[in-house]
Amino acid sequence: MGLKFRMFMTMFLLALLYLAFLTILAAMGVRFEFLMLFASLLIFAQYYFSDKLVLWSMRAKVVSETDAPELHQIVRELASRARLPMPRVAIVETPIPNAFATGRNPRNAVVAVTTGLLRTLSREELEAVLGHELSHVRNRDMAVMTIASVISTLAFFVMRWAMFMGMFGSRRDSGGSAIALFLVSALVWFISFLLIRALSRYREYAADIGSAMLTRNPKALISALLKISGKMKYVGEEERAKVEGLNAFFIIPAVSGKTVLSLFSTHPPVEKRIERLEKLAEDMRW
Repeated sequence: MGLKFRMFMTMFLLALLYLAFLTILAAMGVRFEFLMLFASLLIFAQYYFSDKLVLWSMRAKVVSETDAPELHQIVRELASRARLPMPRVAIVETPIPNAFATGRNPRNAVVAVTTGLLRTLSREELEAVLGHELSHVRNRDMAVMTIASVISTLAFFVMRWAMFMGMFGSRRDSGGSAIALFLVSALVWFISFLLIRALSRYREYAADIGSAMLTRNPKALISALLKISGKMKYVGEEERAKVEGLNAFFIIPAVSGKTVLSLFSTHPPVEKRIERLEKLAEDMRW
């Protein structure tokens, strides 16, 4: 209930922030309809083609049951427990031990694992990780995060447009208005950035709980998280940097240490996730 309340409050704060931003734009006489349409189309295209874009960027290969019978069996069993359609299954050739799920809805979902993960985890640990990813699919996290990002993307475009107008505007008063608009949109974008990151972390906690409920084995997910985070330290920075743009999809981010985004993580610390899972394991014994 506490996790649900925090997710609700984060979405509520995002809604208030976005409503205030649109009100300010209207008060300043900004015609934001075109930018809103453009931002919405961009987000929708990204959402609609998310599975293809992510698989292409990761060079993931969709595999048949003949290619990976054990992996398909695990995914099918978990999907049946979660009452989900059987998703496509993909494998990524990389030493980074990780997994992700994508797709605009459960009927178009893809669950992918890396060869590094398959070499690292036991069957029980692999089940726990796949249970986490299928929980993202069941919770429709792709849709939730997409909806949460629409006005944030609009604020980003308004910020860029205001910066352009401030630099190249011909009238002195329009330059002053552009600076004010830039500051407002920059503030909205930054606050929404932090709130969306917080929402993403709450969704990760929810997916951990979903995995524990599907597998009835939170200890296996604890073991998997420890193995993945432990082995990640020994993966070269170049390999981690190659996939850093997709960290939001991974069960544990592959942060190379070269980006400021590591300060605003989409995932909670592994230690806190393990702490919650240990508490859940104790509760499940009763």
